[in-house]
Amino acid sequence: MSKWTKTKNRLKRDKWLYVLLLPGVILTIIFKYFPMYGAIIAFKDYNPMLGITASPWVGLQHFKDFIFSPNFSMLLTNTLKISIYGLLLGFLPPIILAISLNQIISKKIRQKLQLILYAPNFISVVIIVGMLFLFLSANGPINSLITKITGHPILFMSNPGYFRSIYILSGIWQGIGWSSILYTATLAGVNSDLYEAANLDGANILQRIWHIDLPALRPIMVINFILSAGNIMNVGYEKAFLMQTSMNIPTSEIISTYVYKIGLQSGDYAYSAAVGLFNMVINVVLLVIVNGITKKLNDGEGL
Repeated sequence: MSKWTKTKNRLKRDKWLYVLLLPGVILTIIFKYFPMYGAIIAFKDYNPMLGITASPWVGLQHFKDFIFSPNFSMLLTNTLKISIYGLLLGFLPPIILAISLNQIISKKIRQKLQLILYAPNFISVVIIVGMLFLFLSANGPINSLITKITGHPILFMSNPGYFRSIYILSGIWQGIGWSSILYTATLAGVNSDLYEAANLDGANILQRIWHIDLPALRPIMVINFILSAGNIMNVGYEKAFLMQTSMNIPTSEIISTYVYKIGLQSGDYAYSAAVGLFNMVINVVLLVIVNGITKKLNDGEGL
C-alpha cells in the first residue's frame, strides 16, 4: 500500500477529528500568520501616508542602527538577565509545589490550597504592580519594619539593584500555582499501585518522589523547559513598564519596553518593527539550540 493511500485512509477515518481541529488552524492563520506581512516595514522607511508597499526599502539599516546604538548592550543584557534568572529561579517551584500537594492525603485540604495558590494568577498586572508599590514604598508596611530595625527605609522601587529581584520573585509568587497545574494533573494520573508497591518495599517519602513522581513528571518538565527557553527574549513589557521609575531605568529598560516607547509613543514604526523582529529571531535560535541540547540529554526526546 502506497503512502498516499495510507494518508487518504487515515484522513477518511479521522475526518471528524480534523473538522474539530479546523477552527484552531483557521484562527492561528488569521491572527498569527497574516500579521507577519507587517514585518516588511522592518526593512522599509515606513511612511503611513504611503503605506507598506509604497514605502522605500532601506534593507538592514534599522537593524544596524539598533545593534550599534548606545542602548543596545543595556537592553540586551537587561532582557537576558531577567529572562534567564526568571527561568532558572521559576522552573523548580511549580514542580516542588505539585509534588508537595500530591503528598496531602485529604482531598478537601488539597483543593482549598490549590484554590488559594491559583488565585494570584487571575490578578491584573496593574493591581500586582500597585500592590508592590504599596507594600515596598518608603511608608509601606515592609519599610516600617525595616525602619524600626535599621533606622532608615530602603527605596526598593527606586534602587536599580532591587528591580530584577522584585520583578522575578513577584512573578514566581503570582504564577507558581497556575504553573503547577500540568504537574499536578500528571501526578494525579500515576498508577496508585506504584505507591502501594513502594510502601510494601519500605520506600520513604523521598524515595517515592525520586523513583515515581519525578520520572512521571520528566516529559512535562522537558517540554516546559524547552518552551520557556524559547521565550527567553519575550519578556512582557506591561509589568516592566509599570514598575519603571526614573531611578531604576538602568535595569528596568528591556527590549519590549523599548519597542513600546519607540513604536507607539514616538511613532517610529519601522525601527520598532526591526527591533521586535530581531528579538524574535534570537528567540527562534535559542529555541532550536535548547531543543537540540535537550534531545541529546534525553535520548532523542524533544519537541
